[in-house]
Amino acid sequence: MKEIKRNNMRYNVVVLYLLFTCTIWSQNSEKEQRKSVKMSQNFTHQANQEWKENQFKDAEATYRKAIAKNDSNAVAKYNLGTAYYKQNSFSEAFSRFKQAGNTAQTKEEKHKAYHNLGNVFMKNKEYEKAVETYKEALRNDPTDEETRYNLALAKEMLKKDQQENKDQKDNKDQKEENKDDNKNQDNKEEGDKDKDEKGENQDDPKDPNKNGEDNKNPKEGEGDKKDQGNEGDKKDEKSKEGEGQKPRPSQLSAQQIKNLLEAMSNEDKKVQEKINAKKVKGTPVKTEKDW
Repeated sequence: MKEIKRNNMRYNVVVLYLLFTCTIWSQNSEKEQRKSVKMSQNFTHQANQEWKENQFKDAEATYRKAIAKNDSNAVAKYNLGTAYYKQNSFSEAFSRFKQAGNTAQTKEEKHKAYHNLGNVFMKNKEYEKAVETYKEALRNDPTDEETRYNLALAKEMLKKDQQENKDQKDNKDQKEENKDDNKNQDNKEEGDKDKDEKGENQDDPKDPNKNGEDNKNPKEGEGDKKDQGNEGDKKDEKSKEGEGQKPRPSQLSAQQIKNLLEAMSNEDKKVQEKINAKKVKGTPVKTEKDW
């Protein structure tokens, strides 16, 4: 029984010691935390002064010290993000503004963080994200006219960007459609060309130039026959016209030829007699032919 009481006393002593130790540690921790918060605030104030004096590198390092002393220092994160933003380091600014918005304890701090975060999205032309971020800023301070103006501008830019993307997509689709049409047209022309080439290699019974004289148009033959008939008619007409004229030598009969020769002989005799008669008188004359 006495042994049990001793054990209980030892247990109580240990518990009391632990409680005392925890209390001391908690007090020290709170002191350290308050000290860290105070140092963080001092670093933030120092960094603000360095920033005003255009000592950007020093200000950036001091803001980092302030955040390292107190990770909940939303002001230091916000100010560091602003310093990055003014130097056009938008990726670093985005990270710090986002941290500031997540750790902010008041609506005013949240409003400022989301307002500037929306500005980063605008710089990066991420208009849809900018619209949502400005809306979040207005939820924490609906009276800020600057944020409201930026929201309206972000909506307008988003609408314009969506229209441009739509136009580009339509133009791309139209180009693809025209390309397909041209391709189909080329294929059609190639097919027609191949078809024509194949047709040229085959005999066309309707084409008189490809099948020789055997495939002449029947009408052309009839025309030739008609021409021949006309020529025959013309010959007959000429023969009829010649009937009224004197017969040609080749057409005289034997009796006619004989009579003609006798007449010529008689004429020669008459001429010779005249010549002889004139010679007797001694007068020269010229011989003239009756024909």
